Amino acid sequence: MSASRNAAEGATDPSDETLVSKVKAGDRDAFSALVTRHERRLYNLAYRMLGRPEDARDAVQDALLSCYRRIDTFRGDATFSTWMHRITVNACYDLLRKHVPEPVDPLDLPEASGRDPAEAASAGADVHRAIQAIPEEFRAALVLHDLLDVPVEEVANTLGVPVGTVKSRLHRARAHLGRALGAEPTPLPAPSKPPVP
Repeated sequence: MSASRNAAEGATDPSDETLVSKVKAGDRDAFSALVTRHERRLYNLAYRMLGRPEDARDAVQDALLSCYRRIDTFRGDATFSTWMHRITVNACYDLLRKHVPEPVDPLDLPEASGRDPAEAASAGADVHRAIQAIPEEFRAALVLHDLLDVPVEEVANTLGVPVGTVKSRLHRARAHLGRALGAEPTPLPAPSKPPVP
């Protein structure tokens, strides 16, 4: 969670920075508090990156273990949550390299109308499958920004790329998602004035 949220929750809830300092001093309970605070968000990130609950759990477990082992390397240049997002994304990339995902053909995805709850659930599954079809470098930016509401600047820090690259990856990910879901590209509007000869 962000430091601003920690401040809003009151003095009884120590900031991530305070907990990290305690972990570095050997306080295992402080690490448990960090895990409790961030585990759900990390799982959501991993699940959306990998597509399978068991893979997401494995990635989060690997990320948390890596965090615990490398907590002394955390310098505080970025927020702790950004650092953890980066470790989790790397754990997801590691799992993706080990498991070659089955390609998803957008034409095989059922058409969604969203008229009843069963169709809405099917549409959600279609979106989930379509997200998995997005190339992983674009998917990471999309999941962090569009699904987890991480600001573009923090996504750039997490992925270790410039802000412009994140914006480009978001655009490409959204285009892939649109194609996978069967959206037609929006035609450009006609010019308001005819071209001058």
